[in-house]
Amino acid sequence: MARRKKIYEGKAKILYEGPEPGTLVQYFKDDATANNAEKHAVVEGKGVLNNRLSEFFMTGLGQVGIPTHFLRRLNMREQLVRQVEIIPLEVIVRNFAAGSMARRLGMEEGTPLPRPIIEFSFKDDKLGDPLVPEEYIIAFGWATQADLDDIVALALRVNDYLSGVMYGVGIKLVDFKIEVGRVWDGDYQRLVVADEISPDSCRLWDMSSGERLDKDVFRKDLGNLTDAYTEVARRLGVMPSNATHMPKPTLIN
Repeated sequence: MARRKKIYEGKAKILYEGPEPGTLVQYFKDDATANNAEKHAVVEGKGVLNNRLSEFFMTGLGQVGIPTHFLRRLNMREQLVRQVEIIPLEVIVRNFAAGSMARRLGMEEGTPLPRPIIEFSFKDDKLGDPLVPEEYIIAFGWATQADLDDIVALALRVNDYLSGVMYGVGIKLVDFKIEVGRVWDGDYQRLVVADEISPDSCRLWDMSSGERLDKDVFRKDLGNLTDAYTEVARRLGVMPSNATHMPKPTLIN
């Protein structure tokens, strides 16, 4: 097999040069990190689950007219995506108080918010992805006001879709984060959802028990991370209904 050119490696994924111009291969690793990588472990099967779940969500978004960078899944750990110009922001959508918001404001986790609240953080692991106001974003040229208006509208549409899908399988979408990229067609710019959507990037709570089904399981040592992600995949029909754990994939030559 020819050696592929690595474009970028992050905490949970690797991007390789794609087979066609303007494409990338996104590889999902088994690495789990928390607290800006201060806590790290390799969790067997996590990359397989996130690949399949991100495929499910990105495909669903496309079906309701929300543009994404996703093209198709290639195998158990890889998907083909469109190469985009990533806006250096994490777009955080909150439906309930949790995590850093609850700590900042002294709110009890799980408190319903009066409406979905959107926050922006600057993508820089060394700085801890600090929250930034819209004024910073515009002043430093990371995005224009028109871009921000479109990003907010895009994020709210993603929230509507994800909330409905999760509600249908008994899961509360507490919050999530997405990344947004620019696609250029000549001088015309289009914004699309990029990166991934998975339990790594969402807070998901069982609606009856409050059980965590997301990366908080790893952050807070609440149990087996793969089992939690497997439960999400099982409820969404991504895995067989009798699945209890995602085994390590077998490679066939």
